[in-house]
Formats: sequence, structure tokens, C-alpha cells
Amino acid sequence: MCLTVFQRLVEANGISYSQIGRLEVGTETLLDKSKSVKTVLMSLFEESGNSSVEGVDTTNACYGGTAALINAVNWIESSSWDGRYAVVVAGDIAVYASGNARSTGGAAAIAMLIGPNAPLILDQRVRATHMQHVYDFYKPDMTSEYPTVDGKLSIKCYQHALDKCYQEYTHKVHQQHLIENFTVSSANAFVFHSPYCKLVQKSLARLVLNDFLRDPNPDFNGLYNGLEEFRKIELESTYFDKQVESTFVKCSEKAFLQKTKPSLYLANRIGNMYTPSVYSCLLSYIMNQSLADLPGQRIVLFSYGSGLASSMFSLHITQDNSSGSSLEKLYHSLSGIKSRLESRVKFSPKEFEETLKLREKTHHIAPYVPIGSTEHLFPGTWYLTEVDDKHRRKYAQKPASPLCDGHANMEQHMAQDSQQTATA
Repeated sequence: MCLTVFQRLVEANGISYSQIGRLEVGTETLLDKSKSVKTVLMSLFEESGNSSVEGVDTTNACYGGTAALINAVNWIESSSWDGRYAVVVAGDIAVYASGNARSTGGAAAIAMLIGPNAPLILDQRVRATHMQHVYDFYKPDMTSEYPTVDGKLSIKCYQHALDKCYQEYTHKVHQQHLIENFTVSSANAFVFHSPYCKLVQKSLARLVLNDFLRDPNPDFNGLYNGLEEFRKIELESTYFDKQVESTFVKCSEKAFLQKTKPSLYLANRIGNMYTPSVYSCLLSYIMNQSLADLPGQRIVLFSYGSGLASSMFSLHITQDNSSGSSLEKLYHSLSGIKSRLESRVKFSPKEFEETLKLREKTHHIAPYVPIGSTEHLFPGTWYLTEVDDKHRRKYAQKPASPLCDGHANMEQHMAQDSQQTATA
């Protein structure tokens, strides 16, 4: 997947591999305890002769893609930048042991181009981060792809991290004199890491709860009508309070429908993606807006990885949506996503279970030749052909169709505007 989206990103943007000076991969789907996925992607650079490419893999559950993005933007802003592009690839396969969680799994990869003339511009001044040592979701068995999960603790950790990041983010926005009193109404969209979509709706509701408790003079005749009884509650006591949860989900419903639900298009159809999850939500939001409505929008993102690492940050969309602009190109590059999803082949739950049983049996086996068919792969897709007796993996590419639209893919194009603080 990472080979596929990286190559398509380069081709869709009409750049050469020699123009890339940094490549970093965010993933928790480890194929090797030493060799990075990034080094495999370097095979695409061979013809260009460019081996001067900084960056390796970044790993912490679902947060690795965000850490890689932050590193890439910081590189471009630093004295180390040599004028070339940076690329971030976030990719994972989310599989679970047999049980209730199995149906929530998914797989995806997203590639991001960081460079000048950005359609999406990161605001580096107000990024908020919360890190903590917990065992909510982890993978201690190196022979298995399946995680060890404490479901209740994981939900609590996610909500606590969201509270901490939002509190720091709103403080920094005020401190930077950007917005006097930042609330959910202050941004056009809020997108979240999405293990499952119901958690995302509850997360926006939790931000409204934070706004309510922070507001010195809440309007009990307006948005907060009938919420007087919750005025003195403590955030720490609300993680599993169903009354508070349902009340603020209802209170925030209008904001959710406008600012967050459009971001769940891909998550609803693919499932959990781990590192690409929050960026798939960003893509979904953009492609569900009209091009005319996008300029100047502020989008707030919350990225979470168990263990735990989390950040809240924002970007704004460039004002230029004219013909040939980077924003127009980004917008139209997403136009084929829906048709590609609709062209997927359906398999029964029984076939899905059998596929995962085969995966369990063959995971880490060497030598091994995959027995799956490449018939249903999209043209241009890279796939595994062989694992030799020394666990060395070989890949091949399905020939590209001359009718294949080079822009109809799931790559995310992000860049840095040299006139702005940072870009994505």
C-alpha cells in the first residue's frame, strides 16, 4: 500500500524523485524489527539516482503519521532544509482476533506532499500535545499482528487526552491573540482519529462539554438550554457518565452534522485505519464540500495513538481556489475516491474469516509465496510476490491501465507555503 500511494502521489503531482529530500513513514504495522518501511520505498528512487533522502519510520500506535508530518514540516522550517520536498506516508493494516472488534478493522495508506504553494497550511503556533504512559492498546507479542486491548481504559485515555489537548489548544489560540475565546463555533470543521465513528460524535460532544464548563456566562436560553444541572460537574467524573454523554451529544448534534459528520465518509466505509485515520477524515471533509466554500476555512484535527501520544492542531485552507491553483488541483484529485470505493468487490463474512485465518497461519512464514489473486487489484497497485528463506520480501506492480485516472486515488497532497508559518 505504501509503495502504491507514494508512487501515485509523485506521478499525480508531476515531480521527480530527485526533488524529494525527506521521506518518513508513520506505521504500526511492522514487518521487521530493524528494517524500516521507508527503506523499501527507496526502491522507487533508484532510477533517479537520488539516495540523499532523510527520514525513517515513526511508530506509536495510530499517532505515527502525525509525528512524521510534524517532523517533515519542522524540517522544511529549519536551517536543514535544502529546498526539496518532504513526503509523509501513513499506512497500516488494522486486524483483530476473532470477536466483536474484528469487524471494525480496515486497511489504508495516505501519502502527503510537503512543500511550497500549499493548499492546506498548518498553524505551528497553536499545536497542543499530551503524552502519557498507559497500557490501553499495545502489541507485546511480536509473532502476532493482533493487539492486546483494554477497551474501557482505551476510551478513558482517548477522552482524557482529548480534554488535555483541547484545553492547551484553546489556551494557545488565546495566547497568540488569534481568537479571544475559542469554542467549537470558532472553526469550520473538527476531524478526529476514528477507531469507530460513534466515538467521533462523542468526541465533538466532549469539546462542547469543555466549552460549557469553561464559559463564565453560559447561555442557558440558547445552546445550553436546560443544562444548569451539569454546571458544577468535574470532567474527570464524566468519562462513563451516560447522562452527560447523551445530553451533550444531543446539544452538539447541529455542530456535528455540519462540522464533523462529513469527515466520516471514508471511516464509515473502510473501518479503522490506524495512522491514516485522521487524515482520511480530513480528505473526507474536503471532498464533501464545494470548492467555492473551502477557501479560508479553519480545520481542527485531533490525532491519538494508544500508549499514549496525542496532539490537537489546526490548518487553514488557502484563499486561492482559482483554475490551476493548488487547492483546485487537490480538490479535483479527490474526485475519483467515491467511484473507486464503489468498485470494490464484496466478500461474505465467511470469506473474510477464512482470509484472516490464512493470514494468521502464514504471518512471518519463510519461505512463502502468497496464493491470493491479483485480479481485483487496481491497476498500478504494488503487491507481495514472495518471501524468501531469509525473510526478504519481493514486490511487483500490476500494470497500469491506459484508462486509469492518475488523480483518482486516495493520496493526500499537502504542502508548505514559504510565506506561512507551516504547511500541510
